[in-house]
Amino acid sequence: MNGNNSVKERWSLLRIEDHDHIASDSRHWNFNTHYYPFIERSLQGRAESVLDVGSGEGMLTRLLRRSIPHVVGIDCDEASVDMAAAKSDDIDYICGDVLSHPFEPESFDAVVSVATLHHMDPRQGLQRMGELIRPGGTLVVVGCAGSVGLRDRALDYASIVAAGATVARRNVWKQPSPIVWPPPVSYREMRTHASELLPGSRFRRELLFRYSITWTKPLSR
Repeated sequence: MNGNNSVKERWSLLRIEDHDHIASDSRHWNFNTHYYPFIERSLQGRAESVLDVGSGEGMLTRLLRRSIPHVVGIDCDEASVDMAAAKSDDIDYICGDVLSHPFEPESFDAVVSVATLHHMDPRQGLQRMGELIRPGGTLVVVGCAGSVGLRDRALDYASIVAAGATVARRNVWKQPSPIVWPPPVSYREMRTHASELLPGSRFRRELLFRYSITWTKPLSR
């Protein structure tokens, strides 16, 4: 990697058993919910308000609400938003597009998103999420991307092994939210977008065909 690239990448081997205490129903496991506790831990003690972009049926928002007073979820799929709202009355759900919804800049201490950036223009999505975070706040993104080159293929093989071992001993929950597959953007492109739009962010390839981006917004000068 170029020495001037401020995005740090490393291959993260997360243990499956570290992620078994998901939300209120541990039976709801899949390649996305696997990373919900990682997001929860990333925000502990660091946020009073959080926006979940692409909140779907609300599983992540309910998990975050256990420790964060103000939680907002936004999703374009009306059926998913209705399902989420029916399960919780202390979380604000919005049916809309984060790129155009009139949130005030720097409205949240944290913004999180799982498997959503590939549903939109990723540069616009990252830029918008960054704008909505207050100085000193946190962005945590877990996303899907496509593989390009031998290194990506090797990491995909590791994911296949991990996924096979995990799926063999548990049921995989099929989320009701719309699915876009294959992802139209590559890991390499997402690493570049993060480096350019979120200086100082950390990009990592993860198991189970995912990547993560974590970023702390610089304090205002």
